[in-house]
This record gives sequence, C-alpha cells and structure tokens, in this order.
Amino acid sequence: MGRQLFKLKMEHPCFILPRTNSSQTRTLSFFLSGFPAWETTQMLSAVPLCSVYLLALLGNLTVLSVIRAEQSLHAPMYLFLAMLAVADLGLSTSTFPTMLRMLWLEAREISFGSCLAQMFFIHSFTDIESAVILAMAFDRYMAICHPLRYSCILTNSATTKICVAIVVRTALVQFPLPILLTRLCFTRVSKLSHPYCLHPDIIKHAGSDTRINSTYGLFVLLSTLGLDLLFVLLSYLLILKTILNIATWRERLKALNTCISHICAVLLFFIPMICLSMMHRFGKDISPQAYAFTANIHFLAPPILNPIVYSVKTKTIRRRILRVLCRRGVRTSRVVIYQ
Repeated sequence: MGRQLFKLKMEHPCFILPRTNSSQTRTLSFFLSGFPAWETTQMLSAVPLCSVYLLALLGNLTVLSVIRAEQSLHAPMYLFLAMLAVADLGLSTSTFPTMLRMLWLEAREISFGSCLAQMFFIHSFTDIESAVILAMAFDRYMAICHPLRYSCILTNSATTKICVAIVVRTALVQFPLPILLTRLCFTRVSKLSHPYCLHPDIIKHAGSDTRINSTYGLFVLLSTLGLDLLFVLLSYLLILKTILNIATWRERLKALNTCISHICAVLLFFIPMICLSMMHRFGKDISPQAYAFTANIHFLAPPILNPIVYSVKTKTIRRRILRVLCRRGVRTSRVVIYQ
C-alpha cells in the first residue's frame, strides 16, 4: 500500500495524501482570514457587516428601479449608471456572503472549486465596474467637450453596444485565470490573506512554478484596470482643458459640478485598487492587517457609497426617491388615522 501511494505521488505531483485513519482523500481547500478583531468579536462584527450588505443591496436596487421607472432617465448617462449598479450588486454579492458565513457559522474553510468560482466573479465584476467608469468618463467628455455631437454619437443603441463590449472583454480576459490555476500544485491547506479569494493571494500558496499565472495576471491587470485608468485620466485632462476655456467662473463650476459624482466613483474605485495591487506585487513585509483593510475598502466601499453619491448629486434620482418616500409616509399616516 505504501509503495502504491509513493508511486502515485511521483506520477501526480499534486496528489494529496489521505488523512490518517480515513479511507477518503482530503479535498483541497483554503482557509479564509479577516480582521484581527473578528477573532474575538465575531457575532458583534456580523451585525454591522450584515447591515452594510443590506444597505448596498438596497441602494443599488433603488437606483436600478428609479432608472427603470423614470422615462426621462432612459439616457446614456443613466444607462451607464444602471450598469454600474449591476456591477456593484455583483461585487457585493460575491464578497459579503462569504464574510458573513465566516462570522456567523465560523466556517473559514472554502473548497478549491468554490474559491476559483468566487475569484472569477470578484475579478469579473471588478473589471466590469472599471470599464463602466471609463464609459461614464467618455460620456462626461462628450457632454462637456462636444455637446452638439453628444446626442448623435451616444445614442441608446451605441450605449447598449458599449455595455455588451464591456461584458465580452471581461469574459475573454478573466476566463483563463481559473483554468490556469487548475494546473498548479497545492499540496497543503493554506490560509489566505482575505475573507474571500483573490488571484494574487491564491498563487502565493502554490507549490509549483507560477510564472505563467503571475505574468497573465499582470497582463489582465494592465490591459483592463490599468488601461481604463489611463483613459479616464486622459478624459479628465481634456475635460479640464475645455472647462478652463469657458468664459465665466459660474459656467466653469456648473460644468465641473456635472462630474463630481463620477470623480467620487473614480477615487473610490481606483485608489484602493492601486494600493492593493502594489501591496501584492511589492509589499513583502506589509502586515496582514494592511492587506485586509485595503482589500475591504476596495471591494466593499464602492457598492455602498456609489448609490449614495449618485442619489445625492443627481436631482432626478433624488426627487424620485423623495417622492416615493413621501407617498409611503402619506399612506402610513392615513392608515394610522383610520385605525
């Protein structure tokens, strides 16, 4: 029996020995980690985390329902905002449940297949959000720099094609990532740096050569998020140049005010992303707490804050939400009076 196991292990480098006193082979898995404070206050941490998750769901679903119901919002700018809300919903749904499961059920172990699936969806929705932010930057560029050509170029049909192109690009670049990970050898159960699975974190624990995975991961990062950030910055340089050529300060501020919400979305998304990428690539001596904090800001903050920012800054959305709340308040008061 011992010779057979040794021969099988030599033929298959990724073979994992069975547990002692067990006839079943152990399934490859990872252990998730979180903030150090969660170790002692798991149930207390789960309550605010669940509230934040529900807030993210409520905010993004509200934005989607308002855009769908309001006919005046069926325009390119708001269609991109709807897709941003979809990306935020997907990103929050890919991350929050795993964290809540870890806190409530103390279930830190995640199987290899589930980890790959979660990694694929997290990175896919991140890429979609990045591309949508770029599309919204192009929308602001056309509205400010070429207002007369805006309605001719950014039609609803063109907006739909842009959204389809975003999804296709994301699928093409992200699909090879989990496939390449299946060729690596993971000979032991490893503890990840985050409460969810990320590609740079997984390949750190591989027992075989990861140069292909690391190179392709860097290519995906630069060709999607890096390129998107570059074009966003270029768009705002052209927008700033156009705004400075406007005659009066009042008109300059009015034009700049239309970009405030989008600028907030850019800062919320790209600054933590850049910090996290630099940590994974070059931060060998950085503490796990810094990794966890930066990753949680990057993946958890945009789904929560984007709906709030756009609801506050967009008059049509704000008025629609207030109108619905006022109607419900009137109905509630009527029911109380009748009772």
